[in-house]
Amino acid sequence: MENIYGLTQQNLEKYFVDNGDKKFKATQVYEWLYKKRIHDFSEMRNVSKSTIENLSKVFAIKKLEIIDKREDVDVVKYLFRLEDNNKIEAVLMNHDYGNSICISTQVGCNMGCHFCESGRLKKVRNLEAYEMVVQLLQVEEDLNIRISHVVLMGIGEPFDNYDNVIKFLEIINNNKGIDIGSRHITISTCGLVPKIEQFADYDKQVNLAISLHAPNNEIRNQIMEINKAYPLEKLILAIKKYIAKTNRRVTFEYIMLKDINDSRACAKELSELLRGINCYVNLIPYNETSHIEFKKSSKDTILEFYDELKKNQVNVTIRREFGSKVNAACGQLRSNYKED
Repeated sequence: MENIYGLTQQNLEKYFVDNGDKKFKATQVYEWLYKKRIHDFSEMRNVSKSTIENLSKVFAIKKLEIIDKREDVDVVKYLFRLEDNNKIEAVLMNHDYGNSICISTQVGCNMGCHFCESGRLKKVRNLEAYEMVVQLLQVEEDLNIRISHVVLMGIGEPFDNYDNVIKFLEIINNNKGIDIGSRHITISTCGLVPKIEQFADYDKQVNLAISLHAPNNEIRNQIMEINKAYPLEKLILAIKKYIAKTNRRVTFEYIMLKDINDSRACAKELSELLRGINCYVNLIPYNETSHIEFKKSSKDTILEFYDELKKNQVNVTIRREFGSKVNAACGQLRSNYKED
């Protein structure tokens, strides 16, 4: 039975029309699901009994099982069990601008970034759209909060699950549903160039973040397998085309790895690489894990790197550290749970 949280409003309209019913009922059902947050079709008060019976025969209203929950200052990490017993994570972060959730898009990841915990356990499968939607719904319900921002930076490479991710975006952006604004949604990719080019044609103003993490091919080849398929020359060209087509600023994520990519020379090279690009750089203190040998750069080193970028007129921020006490590194809680 299909999970109704995986349907766009247009999917639901088609269902009603194909069954000889009125298209407007899709709006009614959507509002019951996402505005009033019903748990059963029988709770819909302005929908006929026959419609409720028909929906119940075709669709299910199902959530995921929360099997672990860890809390720290301004962060809550969730481990969910899927229906097939696979496990995924979501992380809620409280910022001064609102509550942000980091969503998983796959079970595991095949991109092979050497510093990433989620890539250590290989991809099992893509998540369906509903499995992304309910991560958000269940965290809101569990904490009794409203989530205002969504980032797709959890377990998985979003552009390796492109169609389901776009469907997820349509569902959460719909103003009859969860109604999260496009500019409050960010998709992160490690650099799948063909999908970046495809995403340039997407008609919503969703933010794009690039997991860059190196200023040259030599370092990037050492830490990110994707660079061997799409080296920096191809990636930067795709980004420039994306910006020219969308007029959207791009974020470059840069994890600071001790003695790997954090020297002043690297900062100068990064400045040169990004010269003239409408972007900003987000420096990320590394979340160390027991399974991977990389270490985080010192605060002084990060500040020196930041200062060098600033000196070269690069827009740059340093990401606030979240959840080192709750296994908040991407994939870390799932990995530890799997190996316990």
